[in-house]
Amino acid sequence: MPGKYALNWDLDSLFPNPQTADFAKAVEDYKQALTGLARRADELPKITASGSVATWAEFGGEFERIECLATDLLSFINCHAAGDATNKLFRQFEAQLAALEPLRERVYTNVEFAVRDATPAELSAFINADPWLKKNAFFLEQRRKNAAMRLEKGEELLAADLAVDGIHAWGRLYDRLSGELRIKVMEKGEVVEKSASQIRFDSPERTVRQNNFYAFSKSWKSIADSCADSLNHICGVRLTTYKRLGLTDHLAMPLHRNRMQRGTLEAMWSAIARRKHVLLKYLDAKARLLGVKKLCWYDTQAPLPQASEVGHSAEISYDEGAERVIETFTKFSPHFGEFASHAFNNRWIESENRPGKRQGAFCTGFPGRKQTRVFMTFTNTYDNVSTLAHELGHAYHSWVLREQPPFLQDYPMNLAETASTFAEAVLGEQRLIESKSSGEKLAILDHMLSDAVAFLMNIHARFIFENNFHQERGTGELTAERLSELMLAAQKEAYLEGWMMKAGIPTSGFPSSISISAACRSTISLTRSATCFPPASSPWPKKAASRFPINIAGC
Repeated sequence: MPGKYALNWDLDSLFPNPQTADFAKAVEDYKQALTGLARRADELPKITASGSVATWAEFGGEFERIECLATDLLSFINCHAAGDATNKLFRQFEAQLAALEPLRERVYTNVEFAVRDATPAELSAFINADPWLKKNAFFLEQRRKNAAMRLEKGEELLAADLAVDGIHAWGRLYDRLSGELRIKVMEKGEVVEKSASQIRFDSPERTVRQNNFYAFSKSWKSIADSCADSLNHICGVRLTTYKRLGLTDHLAMPLHRNRMQRGTLEAMWSAIARRKHVLLKYLDAKARLLGVKKLCWYDTQAPLPQASEVGHSAEISYDEGAERVIETFTKFSPHFGEFASHAFNNRWIESENRPGKRQGAFCTGFPGRKQTRVFMTFTNTYDNVSTLAHELGHAYHSWVLREQPPFLQDYPMNLAETASTFAEAVLGEQRLIESKSSGEKLAILDHMLSDAVAFLMNIHARFIFENNFHQERGTGELTAERLSELMLAAQKEAYLEGWMMKAGIPTSGFPSSISISAACRSTISLTRSATCFPPASSPWPKKAASRFPINIAGC
């Protein structure tokens, strides 16, 4: 029986279905418009030339329109591909749109080189001479900064052409491999195949979690070499580009893109490294409450039996989760709650638990439509509700920016993750305030502290891995086995000699950890409510019983 809120998103109101001739025509029309824009960009006058202001302002308006169309089309086909990872037509359109990216890059290259060649005084006078230019001053100033990270113009254009079948193709290959991955698990005496996003590690039965974990790991190992190839070549392209730019630090480019200084990043990791040992108490306490000496990977999302014993269900329906998000956001801010209700009622969210979907969750924008879409797989867990809140935090960020000039709606990843993590914190704090029993408080605190572990340890492990991988990749390609060794070493360091390898391709994590203040609130909440954890001999041991809270051997 259908619930109050639809499990599937509405994409048909955005563009014609990709399986129709109308969508093919929309892509062709976009190609023609983008080609024309690229030619105009080639002929842009110097910004100091007579009459250049009017030419640039007119060009800027068209640039803005076509960029919105490009983003909308890419988001649209990516949504379809995420919902049906095996659909070859969707992948063909993804490749077709990717093949047009060099034209977009050509436009940006021309713009950035033009603003780079002007003096600061000339650029300032140019910007202030026209309303459109003045409104987009920040965008133009950022283009000038980006130009400092550019190769020579001819090399930039060649690199963009090569990227279609190079770095971007390797990324699409990984998306296809992970989307097609099937995991065989036992359910009710039958062996069934599921997508990676459908596998759950939150069963109260440890044997179920353990079997799921080993089945999950086995399936990922079957494509380990292909994933390693993707990772090696993505990294190799980046390092080659950095070398040509004269960059000796592989973090220089991502820091630039996130508008951060190296000192800020180092200060953050230093603070995390000094204080995250407090989470060992939580990990030891969870192991004790689960009745095991040390946690394994498949124990980290397990519900605490003490919470279940007092009537706290480990599952929640999608409708209940949606209502909880709406109510919580409304209590914090009526405008926030109205937006969440709008997103659910207008079918902006894809949440159905079905095979064939890509793993993970995301929020993607349609600036030309002033809308967003959220993708996830809802498996009836409270963690899923937090994911909903997280992605709707991204969506709300875009919503409040929707009337700004499109070029000013772009923001770096570290800022993006602050908005989403804040939304999660709002949900968690309100749940804690409204909890009616010690068991319910215990379950909420467990979830909040699990988030803190993710921010302070898991993401740190990803950063350490990627940092070490980039350094070692400079001497040659790494095998899947060596990548696993690097990840295990990174996890031991990040988890204070903790866990075993996590399946999947790791990604750089510092943008998410920038939003660490929200995660730290979880630790504060635990300190306030430590007595909710049933005592062993005291609420907390004076020091961690073990430096190794997670069994890295896999149990």
